[in-house]
Amino acid sequence: MHVLVKGAGVAGLTVAHELSFRGADVTVMDPGSHQAASWFAGGMLAPWCERESADEAVLLRGGDAIDRWDTMLPGEVQRNGTLVIAPARDQGELDRFAGRTGGHEWLNDEQISALEPALADRFRRALFFPLEGHLNPRRALGLLREKLTARRVKFIDQMTETTDYDDIVDCTGAARIGQMSGLRGVRGEMLYLQTREVTLARPVRLLHPRFPVYIVPRGLGLFMVGATMIETEHGGPISARSMMELLNAAYAVHPAFADAAVVEAGVGIRPAFADNFPRVSREVDAVVLNGLYRHGFLLAPAMAKEAVDLVFSRTEPGGSYQ
Repeated sequence: MHVLVKGAGVAGLTVAHELSFRGADVTVMDPGSHQAASWFAGGMLAPWCERESADEAVLLRGGDAIDRWDTMLPGEVQRNGTLVIAPARDQGELDRFAGRTGGHEWLNDEQISALEPALADRFRRALFFPLEGHLNPRRALGLLREKLTARRVKFIDQMTETTDYDDIVDCTGAARIGQMSGLRGVRGEMLYLQTREVTLARPVRLLHPRFPVYIVPRGLGLFMVGATMIETEHGGPISARSMMELLNAAYAVHPAFADAAVVEAGVGIRPAFADNFPRVSREVDAVVLNGLYRHGFLLAPAMAKEAVDLVFSRTEPGGSYQ
């Protein structure tokens, strides 16, 4: 079976990986998706934390994401958990977060210091989610593409005749906004900061009633700080307000971030449906996977399997062709 995958973000590459390892001949159309939402992702594999604002389906589908990514890219997942903190004035937010999530344990100030020495004496208590992890999205996308290329998956940058393929999987994300019923864009903004004055081993989430953020270590003193969630499809540069709020949040985690270099500021438009949960569906000429919202790296492996199951169902007894 020869399958065309449209899109080379996290959805497209995980679909191509699943197809390839199930014996399909795969071509990926990549129109330059390095600027898509996947490029600006946090890479947090945190289904228990995400349960705070998401339906249980996110936990059910993303609960094994760490193992799935470890199978695809051995050694790339950091299994160090997630630390959730709050300023002294916002301790109620920490209690609320604990009440809406599971899989965590409470830490006191000494335990926080032992886990993250850089945060010693800065926070009285915290939530620790030991079963969560994270990876570097840009590195993961590059390594996954290299792996697929080694497996003779073909990458093209322009559309070819779709009649050359037995099936198509559309993973073009935000490009389908305005074309796909119910799909909207949600703007996310982020910063990359660099400092040698702070060392973190895991993602740290800072709770705030209006502006919660996360800081994800990338190694070599580099940290991603993100991300705003703005209900707009405007993809222009980061706003001054968002940059100040992200920088203020980083400073609240550790004052040394005030002297960090701002290496990069980025904006990504995340495709989402009304329930903020992705969908896999069969259209007339393609299987469509879209709506990953803020859960791209967390949910892509499970949703890719669902999409590929739909592709292969057409070649099984009762399918539309043999």
